[in-house]
Amino acid sequence: MIYPYKGKYPQIHNTAFIADFVTISGDVEIGPESSVWYNTVIRGDIAPTIIGKKVSIQDNSVLHQSPNNPLIIEDEVTVGHQCILHSCILRQNSLVGMGSIVMDKAEIGEGAFIGAGSLVPPGKKIPPGTLALGRPAKVIRELNEDDIREMQRITKEYAEKAQYYKAVSQGNQE
Repeated sequence: MIYPYKGKYPQIHNTAFIADFVTISGDVEIGPESSVWYNTVIRGDIAPTIIGKKVSIQDNSVLHQSPNNPLIIEDEVTVGHQCILHSCILRQNSLVGMGSIVMDKAEIGEGAFIGAGSLVPPGKKIPPGTLALGRPAKVIRELNEDDIREMQRITKEYAEKAQYYKAVSQGNQE
């Protein structure tokens, strides 16, 4: 379901895939080749939510904001299943693992990896190219080449999967 809120309408690029049972409302922008998977809620009723290109927001995630504090997700970011993102910034090529929570004014650096089930508290800055995990999340090491390849694989596979599902939903593939 796509809803306006007080004159603000979600802007969704025509190449984005929006799965069934997703709710998007208000001041939300979703870029090219991005995907929002089943049962996710993205509300732009307090501040903007800006989602770049080739971003994957996986199943059962919730995205929201605080007053005057937008939620910004740069290009080629992966957000795992059942994540909560609230008025934070996810820099390009980062990955937030399943079940994680990223709070107000937290910033996930470019190419950083947040381990599954982590809590990134308000205002916490995770440096680029690092692995952080825990409750609260702490940086445990720099990412290695295998980590980076795996993150790239996940991003690529979700972008391809989204385009497949988009084609199927339009009756263009079997």
